[in-house]
Amino acid sequence: MGTTVSIELADERPDLIDAVCAWLHEVDGRFSTYKADSEVSRFGRGELRLEDSSADLRHVLEACADLWRATDGYFDAYAAGSLDPSGYVKGWSVEVASHRLAAAGSHDHYINAGGDIRMRGYHPEGGPWRVGIRHPWEADKVSWVLALTDGAVATSGTYERGDHVINPRTGQAAKGLRSVTVVGPDLSIADAYATAALAMGEAGIAWLAKRAADGYDSAVVTDDGRAFSSANLPAAV
Repeated sequence: MGTTVSIELADERPDLIDAVCAWLHEVDGRFSTYKADSEVSRFGRGELRLEDSSADLRHVLEACADLWRATDGYFDAYAAGSLDPSGYVKGWSVEVASHRLAAAGSHDHYINAGGDIRMRGYHPEGGPWRVGIRHPWEADKVSWVLALTDGAVATSGTYERGDHVINPRTGQAAKGLRSVTVVGPDLSIADAYATAALAMGEAGIAWLAKRAADGYDSAVVTDDGRAFSSANLPAAV
């Protein structure tokens, strides 16, 4: 996935960490756009028929199509020209990992995949898990601190990877927003919403405000330094 993943469990279960890592490596092997022999690369080149693909690939393609419709085309797995569902896959893979941990009895855990975070239950020292949202210009500072016991946090921005999100309407790098954080019950959706809003530019602020009715709150910093957050953002006091 081209990123670092950290896993924290309240109980000492190294077998569960091994299982999560194995799953994430499986996802990377199947969906990496940097590996010519990955399933997504072979499908993108037309070497693999949909009916011959894995259930996971069929799920991801269907989910990306649903999100394309839900975001008026701003979440687009083909925005860069070739198939790249990474904006959904990373959050989805961590969401699946979290569900598997819970099913195995780990009800207090935290998974962070390059800023896409899923947490359940409580921190080992008690209280909610706390997440700092990095200041988009000053790396040693935070813009918000969130406190959650069950939920997902996804951040998309231009301050680390540059202009990597494409506005599919123009074919150019997205402009207007420096950082977008979405908080909600499902990391795969939160991740896609953050990517879509960044692609929209400043219009994404109003679009995100409407997502709060579905349980997805947000915090945004614009290119010119203005900050916006939804009323129910779980910011720590």
